Amino acid sequence: MESTAMLRGMANVSLWADDLKEARTWYTRVFGTEPYFQRPDTDNPFYIEFRVGDYQHEVGIVSKKFMPKVATPGPGGAILYWHVDDVKKTMAGLLAIGAKEYEPITKRGEGFITASVLDPFGNVLGIMYNRHYLEMLSSLKEK
Repeated sequence: MESTAMLRGMANVSLWADDLKEARTWYTRVFGTEPYFQRPDTDNPFYIEFRVGDYQHEVGIVSKKFMPKVATPGPGGAILYWHVDDVKKTMAGLLAIGAKEYEPITKRGEGFITASVLDPFGNVLGIMYNRHYLEMLSSLKEK
């Protein structure tokens, strides 16, 4: 059955970096896994791709020389929040490996806590405890 929804799910999120080797090392530590795809090769990457999380979402780290010409320097207006089980612990871990606080830990309501950091390459990385994420994950596992 074909979906009528315009947006079907996150297919890829692209982050930008000047030094792809440094970004690969940093994100390998953050994600706890090695990239599964690199172009043109591991010694001279301009694109690195990871599969991350419960749904194996695709995260690409791209050389800044390929950023859209209309992109402005610095953090953008949208924040992608990754579900985490412990926002305080995750925030502390990210800060310990070189991230800088962008948005402090903020309770948004019962079962919703957010925070965000700037990675060492200038990208915003959002983290969130989201009860709806856990409810959806649980319902999918029950099927």
